Amino acid sequence: MAVPSVTGRFAGELIAPGDERYDEARQVWNGAIDRRPALIARCTGADDVAAAVRHAREAGLPIAVRGGGHGVAGPAVCDEGVVIDLSPMRRIAVDPGARTARAEAGVLWGELDGATQAHGLATVGGIVTHTGIAGLTLGGGIGWLMRRYGATVDNLLSVDVVTAGGELLHASERELPELFWGLRGGGGNFGVVTAFEYRLHRVGPTVLAGPIFHALEDAPELLRFYRDFIADAPDGLTTILNLRPAPPLALLPEHVHGRPVVSVSACFAGPVEQGEELLRPLRRFGRPLVDAIAPRPYVELQGLFDPAVPHGWHYYWKSWEVPPLDDRTIDVLVEHAARITSPRSYIIVFQLGGAVARGPDTAFGQRQPGHDVNVNAVWLPDDPDRERHVRWTRECFAELEPSAAGRAYVNFMADEGRARVRAAYGEEKYARLVALKRRYDPDNVFRLNANIDPGGG
Repeated sequence: MAVPSVTGRFAGELIAPGDERYDEARQVWNGAIDRRPALIARCTGADDVAAAVRHAREAGLPIAVRGGGHGVAGPAVCDEGVVIDLSPMRRIAVDPGARTARAEAGVLWGELDGATQAHGLATVGGIVTHTGIAGLTLGGGIGWLMRRYGATVDNLLSVDVVTAGGELLHASERELPELFWGLRGGGGNFGVVTAFEYRLHRVGPTVLAGPIFHALEDAPELLRFYRDFIADAPDGLTTILNLRPAPPLALLPEHVHGRPVVSVSACFAGPVEQGEELLRPLRRFGRPLVDAIAPRPYVELQGLFDPAVPHGWHYYWKSWEVPPLDDRTIDVLVEHAARITSPRSYIIVFQLGGAVARGPDTAFGQRQPGHDVNVNAVWLPDDPDRERHVRWTRECFAELEPSAAGRAYVNFMADEGRARVRAAYGEEKYARLVALKRRYDPDNVFRLNANIDPGGG
């Protein structure tokens, strides 16, 4: 395929098939994704992005946008199209006096946390350091600080964005407020965001945080206690459940590795002494195998689970948002955790509510109390049982549907069709997003995402 050159108006690197860098440049986090773009445009700034967008449109090629490359369905790379690769764009500027940070779209959460925690500050980010800030933010953003400070988009002050026409815009509550509304949860549907400005908060640098592990056979009793324990939890506490074979983490003794377990991980974003008192009932309940809750640096917490989700493994996800856990949902979670087909697979359950439920009006729709449940099949590249692992995920997803609220967090969705995207936002917000799509991207140039159909379908 002949690809018109953008040399002369592009300051970054251009990588095409045959280039010795090509195979490495087209890899993303999910090793199951194997796509061959016609061109990878490694951008150095917004002008490069605009040039790459115009080039792709003139050539009639599809566009994929890569920030951290962490999307499970691989939207960061496409076959026979142009990958707008933002990974070289890694500049960060922190203003500790104003408690704000500006970060370019290639920045990863570990890098942003490191820069802000140097001043004892942080914003709401993901729970894995090698996740990109761009995709997580545009989809809404959930993490350890969300119940105290809201979703990531609730802490977003402004963005710079390149439109489908190659125009450079700045959006905030005051400038292009409707576009800013849509970018806070509407994903990459309206342009390529090249920089983000965040509100920061005093966090740590030491927080009381970590996991408690119990044997899976004790999970029914533990999860019923957990449900009551978090029912009136203060905003400063965020918890995450994980049901899986115990991974070989450094904080776990070897005799626990591979054993079916359920963990309750906690982060208290407040005084350590207050957190100790709050978490005492949870830590004293039942017969924990390992209690790793301890005062630790916030940046250490952010990287604690990195070894369980490395680049190159194969991943398949399905997800629901569910109300506060009822007995049936607990039984489904435990039953399917006991049937996990790969030692690397897991079911992760995020506690919502708190400040997330009181957030401002944005396209991000997960303002109800309850949980995000993400069912993850994970296997090694040479594992012959892919279909069995995927089937386990789909069966668990189907069993959870009667408990679900009908919505899902778009950052946990794969390529599941427009009806599912529409349901994720709800009819009112989806109609508003369609109107924005018609205004800023009527030709659906940016469609390799949780796509908003400009035709309203």
